Amino acid sequence: MEYNKGDIVKTKKPHPCGSKQWEILRIGVDFKLKCQGCGHVVILERPKALKIITKKIEEQK
Repeated sequence: MEYNKGDIVKTKKPHPCGSKQWEILRIGVDFKLKCQGCGHVVILERPKALKIITKKIEEQK
């Protein structure tokens, strides 16, 4: 599946705040994701990010 900056995606496990929805802020060698529940930003290596993302909920705006 192809992901773009601004897409909202769902992950397998929830963030400690309880939200499973993340906004993609940057794509490249790594993914920068922002939690839609609390606003926490994380940077994950591309293979790990692709493994935890289950589906795209919303296209970029």
